[in-house]
Amino acid sequence: MDRIYPDEELLELFDIWMKDQGFTAQTQKAYLGDVRLFLAAVAPKSLGKLEALDVMRFLTQMRQGGAGDSTRNRYLSSIRTFFNALIEHKYADNNPALHLKKSKVERNSLPSYLDEHVLSAFLESIEGKYQIRNVAMFLLMSYAGLRVSELHRLNIADFNRSSHMLQVYGKGRKWRSVPLPESLVQILIMALNERIDPRKTIEQAFFVSQFGRRISTRMIQKIAEANFAQLKTEFSELQGKSFSSHKLRHTFATMQVIAGTDIRTLQELLGHASIQTTQIYTHVGDKQKQEAMNRVVPKLPKSVLRETGG
Repeated sequence: MDRIYPDEELLELFDIWMKDQGFTAQTQKAYLGDVRLFLAAVAPKSLGKLEALDVMRFLTQMRQGGAGDSTRNRYLSSIRTFFNALIEHKYADNNPALHLKKSKVERNSLPSYLDEHVLSAFLESIEGKYQIRNVAMFLLMSYAGLRVSELHRLNIADFNRSSHMLQVYGKGRKWRSVPLPESLVQILIMALNERIDPRKTIEQAFFVSQFGRRISTRMIQKIAEANFAQLKTEFSELQGKSFSSHKLRHTFATMQVIAGTDIRTLQELLGHASIQTTQIYTHVGDKQKQEAMNRVVPKLPKSVLRETGG
């Protein structure tokens, strides 16, 4: 006979499991919300009796409620991950979502990024008491490819000024090494020299807030948003476009592709678990190639032009 577990017990286990696995706070919140909806939808059926059909029925209900392909895929990922956690801790024997396929999501648009002159203007626009700290943070995103969460977690010990190497603690609790150019090393040294003394002497955060605490991901985003808002008043081509701090990471990847960096190296620099994620940037390279080819127009032989009526 199947044991019945309270939903809150299952959700608490899932939350603890995700924290232990290194999921971001944003992902944890989204997955917990999705699974809460799922458990409510399949109640009072017990975990041991859930089948793929139950998951499909839930996904269909969500679609009927207005969920698109991307949201439907996230629901599926949440449920699949939830059952992986339950199986690991002996709360379930099978994963009913394991073999269900994701919807195909059309990728009609390229990742948005900043042209170099706009990026330069963005960095120049950063002023104020914490200018050096903020410039250093956004340089690490746009010229080293760091995520906001990685800036938040960066510690002083992760920066080796003699070897010009930065150790980055990324998604999935994985470390990667990022070699830094000399100019970026210098700005990081300046940021360390002006670093605010943290309230707690044991705090080793590289970037510290005005309140003496490790700077939060939301604060980094807010600083970027404020500077982007100012930038939009100066560049008419930015009007109506949405920009966030994450666009700086897209800009880094795009500049690397245009510069000719191979896809495997870019995957390592970005810390992508799958090369499929990195490959979205190769389309930017295709665009550059097409523009290059269009600059040189082939001249066909006159005899051929006569045949074609040209």
